Amino acid sequence: MALAVIAIGGNSLVQSNQVGTIAEQFENTALTCKQLAYLVREGWDLLLTHGNGPQVGNVMLRVELAADTVYTLPLDVCDADTQGGMGYMLQQVFTNELTKLGLQRTVVTFVTQVLVTPEDPAFHNPTKPIGPFFTEEVAQKKMSNHGWHMTEDSGRGWRRTVPSPIPKRILEVDAIKCCIGNGIIPIAVGGGGVPVYERDGMYFGIEAVVDKDRASALLANTVGAPLLLISTGVSQVQVGFNTKAARPLGRVSREELRGYLKAGEFPPGSMGPKIEAALQFLDNGGERVIITSPELIGDAIAGKAGTEVV
Repeated sequence: MALAVIAIGGNSLVQSNQVGTIAEQFENTALTCKQLAYLVREGWDLLLTHGNGPQVGNVMLRVELAADTVYTLPLDVCDADTQGGMGYMLQQVFTNELTKLGLQRTVVTFVTQVLVTPEDPAFHNPTKPIGPFFTEEVAQKKMSNHGWHMTEDSGRGWRRTVPSPIPKRILEVDAIKCCIGNGIIPIAVGGGGVPVYERDGMYFGIEAVVDKDRASALLANTVGAPLLLISTGVSQVQVGFNTKAARPLGRVSREELRGYLKAGEFPPGSMGPKIEAALQFLDNGGERVIITSPELIGDAIAGKAGTEVV
C-alpha cells in the first residue's frame, strides 16, 4: 500500500453539540483513530496532521482571562502547546486502537516549525477562525474591549480570526521522513505547525496560525504521498452551503472544483482553505484528495463516501 497523509480537523474533534472538554475530545479522537487503525491493518503507511482551531482559541482565551495573574503567552507558543497536548492525545488513543487489532506501531509527535514570511499579506488580513463561537452581541463587546478581530463563520456564530500566512517549508521534514516505512507513524505540522521566519540564518517565532490543510498539502507533496485525506466536520463538500440550493459533491475533477472556488462557493474562513489545499496538492504532483468526516474515512478511501478530487 501507498502512503496517505491524514489531516484531522480540530473541529472534527469537538462536536457542535459538545462543550469540547478533554474527555469529549478523547472520545471523538477514538472515532477517528479506529478508522485509521483499520487502514494500517490493510497495509497503509500513515502520516497524521491535525488542526487546532478550537483548541488554540481556547488556550488564547485562558491567556486573556489570566492576564492579571500570570504571564501571557504569544500565539506561536500557544500553537506549540496545542501540538504537544493534541499530539499526546492522538498518540495514546491511536496506539490503543492499533493494540486492539493486534498491531504494534510506534506513534510519535513532532513539534513542527513551518517557515513563513513576515511580508505575507495575511498579517494585514486575519482570516483564520480560532476558539469558540459567540453571538454577535458578545463578539462586538470582545472586539471593543480586547481589540480582537472577529467575523461571522458560515452562519454558526462569530469567532476570533488571526493571521494565516502561507507555509513555505517544513523545518523538521527530514526527521519525519525517517519514520515513514519503518514502523513509526509520525504526527506532524499540528495546527499547521508553529509559524517561524528566518533572519540571518536564524529562526524566530511569529504570532499566527498556519492553516493545517495548506501545511498538510505542503508536507504531503514534500514526502511524495499520493493521497491526502482531509477529515472535517461534514461528510462531503457542498456547493450552495447553508442555502436551499445546497448540493453535495461526490467525485469531482480538479478543474471543476477550481471553478467552484473562483465562483466564491467556499468561504475563506471555512471550506476555502481546504479546497485551496486540495488543489495545491494536486497541482504539485499529488494524485488524489478526499474530504470527509471521521467516521467515513474507511468508506471514503474505498470510494463509497465523501468528496474525492482527482
